[in-house]
Amino acid sequence: MTETKTRTITLSNRPPVKIKESEWPVVAKASWCDNPAIPVQANRSASVRVLQHADGRAIVYGTYETQWPRESGLKSGLLLDAGADIAAAIYEVVDDIGVTATMAAECIADLPAEEI
Repeated sequence: MTETKTRTITLSNRPPVKIKESEWPVVAKASWCDNPAIPVQANRSASVRVLQHADGRAIVYGTYETQWPRESGLKSGLLLDAGADIAAAIYEVVDDIGVTATMAAECIADLPAEEI
């Protein structure tokens, strides 16, 4: 019997959501750390991801992790209806976790291209 892999994602201003990973593929991501030469030795790191369901809904979530005493990690996430402004949500999540807008721009650039 094959087990369905699930993930629980922390969201902002609402309870977490549990998703089936196979139904919510990653469509864009960006990450940062304070030791890019050896990321596993970083003291601080952050990432932002966009997951999108086939029905158009999206989840944008980010994490900030730190190894420094007296500093806390942060998590933020938004569940978006189909057609919502994903780019604006990325900027909001990145701002919530306290990292630079450069990471938001990198994540937005990783989104699937729109046909015009």
